[in-house]
Amino acid sequence: MPELPPPITVVGIGADGWPGLAGTSRAALRTAEVVIGGPRQLALLPADEVAAERVPWPSPLRPAVPGLLAEHASRAVAVLASGDPMFYGIGRTLAETVGAERLRVLPHPSSVSYACARLGWPLEATEVVSLVGRPLDTLTLALHPGRRLLVLSSDAATPAAVAGLLTARGHGAARLSVLEQLGGPGERRLDGPADGWPHPAGDPLNVIAVELADGPRTSLVPGLPDDSYESDGQLTKRHVRAATLATLAPAPGELLWDVGGGSGSIAVEWLRAHRDCQAVSIERDAVRAGRIARNAAALGVPRLRVVTGPAPAALAGLPTPDAVFIGGGLTAPGLLDACWAALPPGGRLVANTVTLESEALLTEWYRRHGGELLRLSVAHAVPVGGFTGWRQAMPVTQWSAVKPARPAVEHVPPAGEPAQPAAKPSAV
Repeated sequence: MPELPPPITVVGIGADGWPGLAGTSRAALRTAEVVIGGPRQLALLPADEVAAERVPWPSPLRPAVPGLLAEHASRAVAVLASGDPMFYGIGRTLAETVGAERLRVLPHPSSVSYACARLGWPLEATEVVSLVGRPLDTLTLALHPGRRLLVLSSDAATPAAVAGLLTARGHGAARLSVLEQLGGPGERRLDGPADGWPHPAGDPLNVIAVELADGPRTSLVPGLPDDSYESDGQLTKRHVRAATLATLAPAPGELLWDVGGGSGSIAVEWLRAHRDCQAVSIERDAVRAGRIARNAAALGVPRLRVVTGPAPAALAGLPTPDAVFIGGGLTAPGLLDACWAALPPGGRLVANTVTLESEALLTEWYRRHGGELLRLSVAHAVPVGGFTGWRQAMPVTQWSAVKPARPAVEHVPPAGEPAQPAAKPSAV
């Protein structure tokens, strides 16, 4: 059997540097031949204790990891990480690159653990949002009155940027505490309101504690008010949207194709269901595509990928979806076929329409593939003179199906026998 390469030791280190390391971590660094880390972390190691070659991470970091590890594959390698390497740290990238079995991880208390200790906050009841390498609008999804948040800063400018976002989103009364150099000799705390944050930029190594007061309330479940979205009218309305998301059934880590994005509401609320959900919105109109991106940012899911172009051509090269929603363009030649073919067994397809032509197409697909065909009708109470009456919205026909492991066998009835749908897979 070929000899296995030596394990990679990942050492968590805090702002207190070498004195704060446990004996096991110090021993691993003393025996290493190569230590890889950020310049700030490498500078924390005393030259008289650690004789290894010091290699700083290049930028951008992630693409360089495989090559850098391969370059030193025959040597004893230690990697420095801030705090707990497996909590928003380099540990995840290393595990995905070489496999968890190649790693020996020696964690240090994370900045979040230190922050909760200083504030007296229970860690399990505190939401953590990382803005390291992520858009500022990522924070919006976590803004709920009365909640406590810990925000992992990208740099010294992040506290002021967070204060500005909170104020812009109607949470200017929130209280902020910026905790710098946690656990180190230069530890410092700065407090103040979000609205009119009074402190200049300080140390880049900081965590922001946010205590939210009264402010706008946003639901966590699908069916946000229609006025939550910037729209030109191409919007899946609130009650139909809630029913559609329930049928799509988002789960952590799953990917949605939102075909004919319109205002992006289906993709946005899919992403809001869980931070690990993924979505691609495909929209042929460039103006609407820009509007979708703005809606995603405003509602806390700037990670939504927007593809501008006509479907089915624009679907080429996209990652395999777990679910597909078709909200427009159903009669485009080959669209339904392309979406159905892209789904793996167990994948879900949901299509909505208000036109008779598209309804006829969905009825044919229901006959061929089974699933569930239904009509959604919503009426709103409106003034009628001095009284109140119902105003009916256009009914929406919805077809949904789960792709089976084997193609469904189409039933062709004898002459005179009414057509029946194929045996139905379990609908979502």
